[in-house]
Amino acid sequence: MARPKNQGARREALIDAAGRAISERGIAGLRIKDIAAEAGVSAGSVLYYYPDLDDLVFEVHQGAVERFLADRHSRTDGIADPVARLREAIASGLPADADDAAHRLLYELHSRADRSASHAALMGSLFARETALYATILELGAAAGDFTLTEPLQDTARNLVTLEDGYGLHIVSRNTAVDRTAALRMIAGYARTVTGCPEL
Repeated sequence: MARPKNQGARREALIDAAGRAISERGIAGLRIKDIAAEAGVSAGSVLYYYPDLDDLVFEVHQGAVERFLADRHSRTDGIADPVARLREAIASGLPADADDAAHRLLYELHSRADRSASHAALMGSLFARETALYATILELGAAAGDFTLTEPLQDTARNLVTLEDGYGLHIVSRNTAVDRTAALRMIAGYARTVTGCPEL
């Protein structure tokens, strides 16, 4: 079989298609033919580039993590005011609604972490980088006199990530007791308590 041109672009198209298939159908029953249908190619074409489905799923996970973090930084990094920046950080970490494709995909892929060291490492890296995002904002706010932290900085940053992850899971799981508006209010309430900032 001749090597097709534009292999990088074709791999990217398959990664995108696999991500859509996982987001829509879940990862448990993911099949090569689902990915092929999403990509508009044959199952053989998928197998040509990814003989092992696990390799493709891992690349989907890597891409999802990087896109999610890039989006969060693009929404927060340019905000000079630490209070407004913390508000936007909280907003950027929650699903828009139960059908938020990026969050649904990440939650599906994170389910692999207990059986795969590589997926666990990706999940751990995402948590560490999100913690760093919050820690930077908290540090800037404390230095500016906007925040008076009542708990250790790293603990506060980790708690903010954990709260958004927990509420986000309930949102995409269609728990009617928790929607985005309620989650924003409750996380902001925690942030006000630990920063002493009533404007949050």
